[in-house]
Amino acid sequence: AGSDRELHLIALNSPQTGDMRGIRGADFQCFQQARAVGLTGTFRAFLSSKLQDLYSIVRRADRNTLPIVNLKDEVLFDSWESLYNGLDGQMKPNVQVYSFDGRDVLKDNTWTQKMVWHGSNNKGQRMTDHYCETWRTGVHELTGFASSLEAGRLLQQRPVSCSSSLIVLCIENSFMTQAKK
Repeated sequence: AGSDRELHLIALNSPQTGDMRGIRGADFQCFQQARAVGLTGTFRAFLSSKLQDLYSIVRRADRNTLPIVNLKDEVLFDSWESLYNGLDGQMKPNVQVYSFDGRDVLKDNTWTQKMVWHGSNNKGQRMTDHYCETWRTGVHELTGFASSLEAGRLLQQRPVSCSSSLIVLCIENSFMTQAKK
């Protein structure tokens, strides 16, 4: 590694409703699926929640310096910071998002709705009315903010019913390895 460090953004292997057993449940799935394919960095769910803004998941020192890449190390964003430039998280064109088991999420019919949960505004701050009760409910009447992967954007604020099964992304933030459990 060394100077060519990068942070991976990879989808969970199956779509999830708004009930992920909270942010810890989502984080744990990211951790397990990364380990299963031999990725040693720490992965956290690409979600805002009660005590966490999406933006803050990647530590300050890495926000401007490391590219965000897919499973195949192709660049999706020049940096974590560049996700929050007001363009609703516009990805680089013609770069795919893959699941941990290597499927192209847009093409694979495991994901019928090509939307990504995030629960944030376009600055990566939590939107408390739109994160499915801290990702603990799948009831139809409540909503979580999601974004259209087909539009190539990760931070559109589209309210989607918490009963919907959408894409969940995981972002690598290796520095957390021995931090709070």
